[in-house]
Amino acid sequence: MPRPKKVQETKKAFKVGYVALIGRPNVGKSMLLNRLLGQKIAIVSNKPQTTRISILGIHTTDKGQIIFIDNPGIHKPLHKLNKRMMDFVYSSLETASLICLLIDATQKYGHGDEFVLEILKNVRTPVFLLINKVDIVKKGNILLIIDKYKDLHPFKEIIPISAVRGTNVEVLEKLIYDYLPESEKIYSDDEISDQSERFLLAEIIREKVLNHVEKELPWATAVYIDTIERRGPRAEAEEGERTQPMDSGERSETFPESGESSGGVKQTEKMSKPRPAVPEKKRPVTYIKATIFVEKDNHRIIILGRRGQLIKTIGIEARREIEEILESKVFLDLHVKVRENWRDSADVLDLIEGQK
Repeated sequence: MPRPKKVQETKKAFKVGYVALIGRPNVGKSMLLNRLLGQKIAIVSNKPQTTRISILGIHTTDKGQIIFIDNPGIHKPLHKLNKRMMDFVYSSLETASLICLLIDATQKYGHGDEFVLEILKNVRTPVFLLINKVDIVKKGNILLIIDKYKDLHPFKEIIPISAVRGTNVEVLEKLIYDYLPESEKIYSDDEISDQSERFLLAEIIREKVLNHVEKELPWATAVYIDTIERRGPRAEAEEGERTQPMDSGERSETFPESGESSGGVKQTEKMSKPRPAVPEKKRPVTYIKATIFVEKDNHRIIILGRRGQLIKTIGIEARREIEEILESKVFLDLHVKVRENWRDSADVLDLIEGQK
């Protein structure tokens, strides 16, 4: 009797590619990135231009590896900082296998949207239109948005989503895989971002500043991590308030040299997926010194707050989140310094970006 033929298993295609998340400021790009990865790697604020540097978010499954590029909001630049932000956007458009244009369903179509679509005119890469915040608008309004946009660009897909609630995020992921090429993995399974731990900590502190300031201060603030020092567990660190926000009272005309601040932590150390929780008693103690730079003396006074209360609040909020990320007890020492016109200073911008 003849042996039955062995059925060959069809090897599933493994898809890999870069996906650029673009759009005007405050449309929810960073919120969507965090939702897609199931982990916070990008800070979120209701202030425009929160994201200043492109950040990679690496999503690896059995289907493939999607490398999301979270970009600064598209705008017309005024300072060197803003020009660099737009350079990140243009670079991601050249790199990406797929582009996701996010728009805010609660906002009317305007000149900013025209500017974004003008940029996409010369792009040959497939583009998805993601209509975000559909959880807070009427269905009829969404249909009107779709009807308007479908003739403005040859979008491959138009998907209503909610980055906050996760609406249609799984649908989006499935469709992305359909458009990515077959390839080998670029990053290992445990890598989740290209940013360093040091950069994330600076961003978390800046996020807390943004939550408490208005007017021009969100744009005129930068955070630099001076030192990070880890030590073994210490019982006395469990007693009392572990945040020590302070102000040096100094007016700074120069940033620290980048080589001064390693603090025992490699600047190239990248973020990875969460590891098993460390028991409270075995957690190390981490000492972090950070500088909040502003452009004017009155900016410094605002961030300090009356009797130093605002800088203390910022420090407490940042310390609590950093403790969760590092699984460590944290002493956080914050200083506020003035550096005039840092947004137009190449050396300052290089230093800030160098933390990534």
